[in-house]
Amino acid sequence: MQNTHIKLAFAFAALAISASYAHAEWPNDRPIQMIVAFAPGGSTDVMARAIEPLLEKELGADIVIENRPGASGEIAYTALSKAKPDGYTFSYINTPGYLSMQVQRKLGYDPKTIKPIARIVDDPAAVVVPSGSDFKTLKDFVEAAKAKPGSVSFGSSGVGTDDHLAIILLGAATGAKFTHVPFGGAGETRTAILGSQISGGGLNVSEFAGTESTGLRMLATFGAERSPQLPDVPTAKEQGFDVEMSSERGVAAPAGVPDEITKKFSEAMKRVIDSPEFQKQAKQLALPLAYLSGPDWEKQMPDRLARFQKIWNETPWVQ
Repeated sequence: MQNTHIKLAFAFAALAISASYAHAEWPNDRPIQMIVAFAPGGSTDVMARAIEPLLEKELGADIVIENRPGASGEIAYTALSKAKPDGYTFSYINTPGYLSMQVQRKLGYDPKTIKPIARIVDDPAAVVVPSGSDFKTLKDFVEAAKAKPGSVSFGSSGVGTDDHLAIILLGAATGAKFTHVPFGGAGETRTAILGSQISGGGLNVSEFAGTESTGLRMLATFGAERSPQLPDVPTAKEQGFDVEMSSERGVAAPAGVPDEITKKFSEAMKRVIDSPEFQKQAKQLALPLAYLSGPDWEKQMPDRLARFQKIWNETPWVQ
């Protein structure tokens, strides 16, 4: 009997040492998977790829970016929630989609299984049209939609995303009826605008100012004030439309990841964001940096969620 107890004690000790060793090895065991919830070419994807080599250097790890577009991000967030909480799977998350989908439908995952790690940017949505469009102002865009309901089409990165909710709010405020056309990401929306397949579409400030914008014209941003990246573009409010909407982008992990790992990851991400090299890239990409720690970002989410619930109650964006 005593020998059995001794063997059990040794077994438990071995397990404890093994677990401790595994955590001590992080992140050198294998590559870290970073999921992007949208198609390549959009602002989240571009930001992720700018961060990747700098974060690899800070962590001393290999990072692999995997795009999993679809369902306005739910495919990616479901994968994140079901991933093993060992510090080898993270995902970029985007609001409002991450929150608005909790309002509009039953999800394939529990949001409580996801833990925000850091907010990186807060990027205003905007209305963009082909450069040859007859729409010169946001008023032109709205008036055309009011004159012929449904004749003005508007592309977005998906149902419940910031650009979609911005056009929902604009329609509710003005009585205009737009035809919404969801895409898998900003790259697809941009292509459709350039090809005049749609009347206009939603791109964030960084998706316009930080990339080649030939063939496109921005009518308005939905920021609280003019964007430093696009100081000549008026806000919707300046043009008489009281609508604000932006996209927050950051990183999250499965909720069960050990605190010591999330702390190391968060600190490494903060060093990347503060580094002169990334600051220079962020300026070139027109990224509106707005860092928040995971806990601080998470504290803001209930108020954000309540706002989207209010919008849904007043103007459901899915029939």
